[in-house]
Order: sequence, then C-alpha cells, then structure tokens
Amino acid sequence: MSGNMNLTLKVWRQKSSSTPGKFVTYKAPDISPDMSFLEMLDVVNEHLVKKSEEPIQFDHDCREGICGMCSLVINGEPHGPKRATTTCQLHMRSFKDNDTIVIEPFRAGSFPVVRDLAVDRSAFDRIQQAGGYVSVGTGGVPDANEIAIPKVIADEAFNSATCIGCGACVAACKNASAMLFVSAKISQYALLPQGQPERYRRAEAMVNQMDTEGFGSCTNTYACEAQCPKEIKVTNIARMNREFFTAEFVKS
Repeated sequence: MSGNMNLTLKVWRQKSSSTPGKFVTYKAPDISPDMSFLEMLDVVNEHLVKKSEEPIQFDHDCREGICGMCSLVINGEPHGPKRATTTCQLHMRSFKDNDTIVIEPFRAGSFPVVRDLAVDRSAFDRIQQAGGYVSVGTGGVPDANEIAIPKVIADEAFNSATCIGCGACVAACKNASAMLFVSAKISQYALLPQGQPERYRRAEAMVNQMDTEGFGSCTNTYACEAQCPKEIKVTNIARMNREFFTAEFVKS
C-alpha cells in the first residue's frame, strides 16, 4: 500500500465580491501525507485544468510561513487544525484517509472576496501606512549596539514584530477585530527607543484607520491569540489601548 489518502474537498467558489458564492465538492485522490496543504490544492488544480475546468484561486507566495498570504479557513479554523502553523506549513498528515475537508476564505467584511479563496487584505496595508514613518529630524543613524535595550524589552519587541499580517486574528474573531494585528505593529515600535518619536501620533492614527476600515471591537475571547500562527500575545492589545489613551492626554 502506498499510504496515500483519498480526500473529499468542499471548496468555496465565488467569482467576485459582488457575486454569490457556493461550496463545490471535489475529490482529491492519492494525496501524499507529506504534501503541504497548498501542494494538495496544486494537485487538485492540475486535475481541474486537465478537464478544462476553472482552477481554484487561492493566495500564496513564499510558502515558508513568512509572508502571510496563505489565508484559508480549514474545517472552520484559520490556517487549519495545527497551532502556530500557517496554511502553507500545514501538511496532509494532519488529516486522515477519507476525510472531508471544508475550505473557505477568511470571512470578514473588511476582507472582501477577490475570487474563490482569495481575499483583499489591503486594509491592513492602509493601517500600517497610517502609522507612517518618523518625520522629525533624528540626526544620523547610530550604531545599534550603542543603544542599551534590556533583553526583556528587545525580546518583547521582536515577538511583536514577528506578526506576518495574515489576518487569522480577524478571521477567528466573531467581531472581525483587527486589534491583535494593529497592537503588534504598534508594540514593535513603541517598545524601542527608535520608535519613541511620534509614538502617540502613530498609535492614534493606526487605531483610527482600523476603525475607518470597519473592523470590529475586541471580544476578549482570546480566539485571535489561539489562531495566530506566530503566537502574538493579547497583552499587545492592552499596550495599544494605553498608547491610544495616552495620545488623547498628550494632545490636551
């Protein structure tokens, strides 16, 4: 026996955000357990193309768990059943022979469907752009080793910076909140000396843009942290709130 699996896929197909979508069932025979989830979809698409059918559209880029493009809801969970794992790093050995796998796009009003499983996450880009850059004169760039930063602070900033902006936190939240993402991006600067200039303006601008994009409020259920492939902590949300509220006092 080869040890390969025969699977049934129920895939969301939708031509655009303005047209209705539906689940379509496909058979995925002879799937190696060593394939990644995206490689499995590649094989399914190859069969569809051979039959002159429209292949399934899904986002992907690096396939190394770095870029955050592989945003799929698999059996009701963003990025699938394994913790701290992106879809592209999820392997088919996480499933069993004859399993039925339901595959959907991230569901959020601020992430409109482009086609099938691909969604438009440019709202995240606009939030980061709202934060902008340090516009004040800061002089020359000092050697990084000349700035003494406690290791616990450096580690916390680095952990926040590992956010890849995939949007799993939004897909996991019943209110489609983007607070985990926004707070991670705020934290990675607010914790370090290099991010102190305009820190409060940055926090206020990013939070306001988040609201403008239509993301919901935090539900305090920790679903975002549970589904985050980079294990970003919800403690960042508390820090973001402090930065935002302090910005109001600084202005007054």
